[in-house]
Amino acid sequence: MKYNFSKDLQSIREILGLTQNEFAKQIGVEQVTISRNELGKTDPSAKLLERVYIYAFVKNIKINKLKEMLWRDDLEKNEKLLFHGAKSGIDGEIDIHRGRCNNDFGQGFYTGESYEQAISFVSGFEHSSVYYICFDDRNLKCKRYKVDQEWMMTIAYYRGALDEYKNHPAIRKLIEQSRDCDYIIAPIADNRMFQIINSFIDGEITDEQCKHCLAATNLGMQYILISEKAASQAKLIERCYISENEREYYKNVRFEESKLGANKVKLARKQYRGKGQYIDEILV
Repeated sequence: MKYNFSKDLQSIREILGLTQNEFAKQIGVEQVTISRNELGKTDPSAKLLERVYIYAFVKNIKINKLKEMLWRDDLEKNEKLLFHGAKSGIDGEIDIHRGRCNNDFGQGFYTGESYEQAISFVSGFEHSSVYYICFDDRNLKCKRYKVDQEWMMTIAYYRGALDEYKNHPAIRKLIEQSRDCDYIIAPIADNRMFQIINSFIDGEITDEQCKHCLAATNLGMQYILISEKAASQAKLIERCYISENEREYYKNVRFEESKLGANKVKLARKQYRGKGQYIDEILV
């Protein structure tokens, strides 16, 4: 999927109140370059893409956030706007079989609930982009999770941390339930959160400590499409270009949030010390 550059270019220029000639001078190109790109008569070069989106972000025009707002306004009753951060690009349609099996909930197509959430996970990759997805959830079976023992144990299993207990009846039941649906809605668990889950699996902290430490990080919710039916009701509607300065901005945002989250985890770990059960007490 190509970027909707011609529309973005015209929108950025009109928000700034500049003519094509004035805008061209601002970013150091010829007026004809702006004209031909706004008309879609030529594909933009990598250099032009970067110049335009860097300039917009410097001028505090967060075009991708603006488009998120507009797409939300157009949703029908059963539709949701989802977001997928890609390290490079998506080749073809949504495919639930391309993802890794050791993700939070196994193989599937992983999406988030906001643009800022999606970009925060791919801002460290030079050629990353964010895709907007229109998801129709009619006639689909959904499995919802919250930050609790079921969620922690399920993620630990799929991430390979419960091999010792994989044949335990309680674990088998959890995994069966996790696949008995078309899509999953669950709290996000990044690598930092998985380290906390590992501490629980290794018997260092209780389930209550783990749960409150994880709740402290609060990365938002993810939607995982795990059936072909769910994938068929998800449509890629836009691919958003991410300029270097926007990537850097969200890298810094995530870094600051991660520091705050780490401090919350320390407090939660101390406050709930001795409360709850250890892993070997649960899986006896």
